[in-house]
Amino acid sequence: MKINKLILAGGTGFLGQAIIDRYTAQGTQIIVFTRGAGRKEKNVSYLHWDGKTFGDWTKELEGADVLINLTGKSVDCRYNEKNKAEIISSRVNATKILGEAINKAETPPKVWLNCASATIYGYSEDKFMDEFTGDIGTGFSVEVCKKWEQTFNEAIVPKTRKVALRISMVMGKNGGVLPVMTKLTKAGLGGKMGTGKQFVSWIHEEDFLNSLEWLIENENTNGAYNIAAPNPITNKNFMILMRKKLNVKIGLPATKWMLEVGAFFIGTETELILKSRKVVPTKLLNEGLVFKYPTLEQALQNLLN
Repeated sequence: MKINKLILAGGTGFLGQAIIDRYTAQGTQIIVFTRGAGRKEKNVSYLHWDGKTFGDWTKELEGADVLINLTGKSVDCRYNEKNKAEIISSRVNATKILGEAINKAETPPKVWLNCASATIYGYSEDKFMDEFTGDIGTGFSVEVCKKWEQTFNEAIVPKTRKVALRISMVMGKNGGVLPVMTKLTKAGLGGKMGTGKQFVSWIHEEDFLNSLEWLIENENTNGAYNIAAPNPITNKNFMILMRKKLNVKIGLPATKWMLEVGAFFIGTETELILKSRKVVPTKLLNEGLVFKYPTLEQALQNLLN
């Protein structure tokens, strides 16, 4: 499927830039809906929107091939009541208004990929969580995911195919968690976190982009998809590989209470580190997608060299 026009809602972060770089190279016209000021850079136009009300941005949906919605306040913050309300509303409001705008469009986007999260699954150190038999978890982050997906599923867009992206931790050179983990490891703090038994679900940024292309081009894809590499790994082994690839001999471990104190001072939550996510991309594998970096060792070999 030739993508002539791509809409990115909330595309100014790490993942949005990766998508822009991929499709800019293909000559695609890209429109980014942003809460910042409007501007134009080469074939990328940035249009202001507030993520909750109609505006001039709705006109750009006409004739678009693809809409990818990445909008949402970062979960890398303290879960106080104000932040929790913004985390939910930023996701739900943007998804709702996009659905309403698509419904009103005469020539709406052919496919709508809506960001979601692999955090929707419950804590697991044994059972693999896939789209068919995965257990939906409990707690604030899970409730966010459920409301997010519910709003997306309720959107009435008969001319537009819908895919929910349950995204795991995306590993890239220029953003996301890897640069932070690299700094910690080089500083000698690359030991296990908590028990180290919790699983980390992850995906190389190139496989993330390949997954999106697969979902766009295969017209039979719809519903929720896990965007994760097929081999989740324990935190302990994750950190062992980090030290190996960076040639660091010492990796001091961090107990749960140490992480709690550290999270308080840097303004985040330990759940992002301590929750065990054993998520696998069964639907993508069943449909024939081949991962370029199926193991973390392969991914780190590429990203850290």
